[in-house]
Amino acid sequence: FLIRFLSENDCKPPVDVFSNSAYNYSIGPMDKAIVKTDIQIAVPSGCYGRVAPRSGLAAKHFIDVGAGVVDEDYRGNVGVVLFNFSKETFEVKKGDRVAQLVCERICYPDLQELNTLDETERGAGGFGSTGSN
Repeated sequence: FLIRFLSENDCKPPVDVFSNSAYNYSIGPMDKAIVKTDIQIAVPSGCYGRVAPRSGLAAKHFIDVGAGVVDEDYRGNVGVVLFNFSKETFEVKKGDRVAQLVCERICYPDLQELNTLDETERGAGGFGSTGSN
């Protein structure tokens, strides 16, 4: 990764540098906020950055992460969409670890348009259609 810090609010720990809030936020019950990290990154070619939740925030505070993809050509301030699914206001303090960034390889296959696809045993069965085992 290549990284650029956008302000003095960026919090520069040796590990988890991508996950820290650069500012204070209050996220009301059943609300969301885009938490800025004040960093720009260049993801390696052939990869993308997946912004993933932290298990402790989810388990203890009902906080989840949404919309978590940083494309290799994105150069803006990395933001983390936090959802507060609790009944209490959640306070994010400057420097709090709010997410984690995972670098994953991505494949862009050639697409071939067809009029029909082959049939499978599952077919068009969706959520819960394959049974509970």
